[in-house]
This record gives sequence, structure tokens and C-alpha cells, in this order.
Amino acid sequence: MATTSRSRAQDRAKVAAGQEDGVRYEATKEGVSTDTVKKIVKNAGNSRKKVEQEIGRH
Repeated sequence: MATTSRSRAQDRAKVAAGQEDGVRYEATKEGVSTDTVKKIVKNAGNSRKKVEQEIGRH
């Protein structure tokens, strides 16, 4: 796991729905809107793998 400048571990396997940067990154990467990513995170959970699977179904 990578650490931040404050020596905190980051979990790259999760999508932080409350942080616009993470949502925008995932939306741009997958070619969908940020609202779509937020809805999927709310329904499927914040696991990046599950979010990507759900986006593939739409």
C-alpha cells in the first residue's frame, strides 16, 4: 500500500464516493458521468473492482 505525505496508508482498491477527485478519476477512466459512479458506489459498495464490474454492465 502506498503512503501519503502524512504517512497514512492509502487504499487504492476503494472508490471514495465522498471525494470528488476519486469519483472524477473513476468516471473519466470508465467514460461515464460522476453521478453514475456515485450511484454505483452507493448500490454496489466502494470496492473499485465491484464498481468497475457494475459500470461494465451499464
